[in-house]
Amino acid sequence: MELDIIQNKVFTLRGFKVILDFDLAEMYGVETKALKQAVRRNTDRFPSDFMFELSQNEFIGLRSQYVTPTRGGNRYLPFAFTEPGIAMLSSVLRSEKAVQISIEIIRTVILPGLHD
Repeated sequence: MELDIIQNKVFTLRGFKVILDFDLAEMYGVETKALKQAVRRNTDRFPSDFMFELSQNEFIGLRSQYVTPTRGGNRYLPFAFTEPGIAMLSSVLRSEKAVQISIEIIRTVILPGLHD
């Protein structure tokens, strides 16, 4: 996955760098619904500093500035995954692709930030 593609999916919300659930689902090659189900089955692995649901105002603000509407629109507000939440996703999705994408995201977005 290209560096620019990943970096264009990163937003800052509530003081965290985050990637939204539908963008992660696309990167991991799964449906957003499947990603959310995996998270809901493992809520103990996703405290509020790993993942949170956007408020209606946050989502409207992001959508008007950056986010392109998805097919058919969203019935539910998206989850925003922070750096540790993205790493945790690879363990609940349990696919080799999820592990590899998480590693790429961490190398692309998180590790360079350690040297700022």
